[in-house]
Amino acid sequence: MNKESYYEKYMEVALKEAKKAYKNDDVPVGAILIDDNGKIISKGFNKKEKDNDVSKHAEIIAIRKANKILNNWRLDNLILVVTLSPCLMCLGAIIASRIKKVVIGCMDNKLSDKENIILNDLYFDNNIEILKGVKENECKEILNDFFNKKR
Repeated sequence: MNKESYYEKYMEVALKEAKKAYKNDDVPVGAILIDDNGKIISKGFNKKEKDNDVSKHAEIIAIRKANKILNNWRLDNLILVVTLSPCLMCLGAIIASRIKKVVIGCMDNKLSDKENIILNDLYFDNNIEILKGVKENECKEILNDFFNKKR
C-alpha cells in the first residue's frame, strides 16, 4: 500500500470534520492528528465565523485539543491530516508544536507562487514531511461547493 492510500481513511475523517464547518457556514476545512500507530488523537474544524475568532482554524483547534489530551505542547510524534493546505498562522503552530508530518488534501489555489514557495521552504527548513493530494478531488469539491453557494 502506498502512503497516499494509507492516509485516505484519515482524510475521510478530516472531510467529516470539514462538513461540520460547512454546516456552520464556516470555510469547510477539517483536520485530525494521529499518532504513528494510526490512532486518532484529536479532531478539529473551522469555527472562525461561528466563534468570531480569527484563530479558530481546524488545525489550531486539533492542536489545542491534542495538547490537552496528551498534556504536552510537543506533538512531535503526531501526524496532521488536513483537507486544505495550512495557512501561515497554522504552519507556525505546526512548527512550534513540532509536528513531524502534514498530509494535505488540496492546496489553497488563492496563494501566489511566491507564497507557496515560502510555505514549502518553511516545511523543508523545519524538517516537516509533507504529502499532498490525498483525496484531492473530494477536498476541492466541498470547498468549491461552499464558495459557489456564497456567490
